[in-house]
Amino acid sequence: MNADDTKIDLPAYYKRIGYEQTQHTGATLETLRALHALHPQAIPFENLDVLLGRPVRLDLASVQRKLVTNARGGYCYEHNLLFRRVLEALGFRARGYAGRVLWGRDDPAMPPRAHMLLIVDLDEGPFLTDVGFGGMTLSAPLALKSGLEQITPHGAFRLDGIETGTMLPGYILNAYIDGDWKPVYRFDLDPQYDVDYEMSNHFVSTYPSSVFVNNLLAARLAPGKRYGLFNRRLSVHDDREGTSHRELKTIEELRRVLSDEFAIRLPDAADLDGALARLP
Repeated sequence: MNADDTKIDLPAYYKRIGYEQTQHTGATLETLRALHALHPQAIPFENLDVLLGRPVRLDLASVQRKLVTNARGGYCYEHNLLFRRVLEALGFRARGYAGRVLWGRDDPAMPPRAHMLLIVDLDEGPFLTDVGFGGMTLSAPLALKSGLEQITPHGAFRLDGIETGTMLPGYILNAYIDGDWKPVYRFDLDPQYDVDYEMSNHFVSTYPSSVFVNNLLAARLAPGKRYGLFNRRLSVHDDREGTSHRELKTIEELRRVLSDEFAIRLPDAADLDGALARLP
């Protein structure tokens, strides 16, 4: 990252997520909850740049320009790096860590540390904070306590303590889905630094077998709903009506859904339609 790009534009960020600064003041749990609820509803998860072969830059100026000014989205590094800078500007103490993704995996092998998450220290204790995990993104911070079922605006979650083989505490984040607890990711409290995220970002955005290189992914939260897109398959989970799926057959459908359901201002790229046409 560019160490010179250190200025966060809080008014622009507040406008982007629809946050009224007068609602909450100070580095409090109330403020954190308010920001955490709004961010993933306004700023979508998406990997269009990777799909188009464009570099994903993690300096603050690039992240702000993309996610705030240009009304785009991004993936975990972009979301959580931006959110960390916002929190730090407000006086929060936020630390970055790395997770190993378990969601949707059948392979028993240990996955790499390919996800970024935050821990925020408050008077009430430490809280897991993560606004960038695609279709299972949290809509509220979670107290870093093992075995406690925690209800968020978008479902129930639980952190379970695990053995890490070191002195560092470890946890698995679980989501309650269809009557069962399902693992989302595991992590320990080994601090990560900017250079660690640069390395991970390069890997997930360029490695030929990376899920981000070969597929279109998008997600966004809305009140009572989760929207998810994997290639041409649109999934909508509604708290009242359940989950529905639909295949998007044309480029026009894909463009409309990305713009409307996911609130993405599509990049002005000549090869976008070609990339969408190649989706399986």
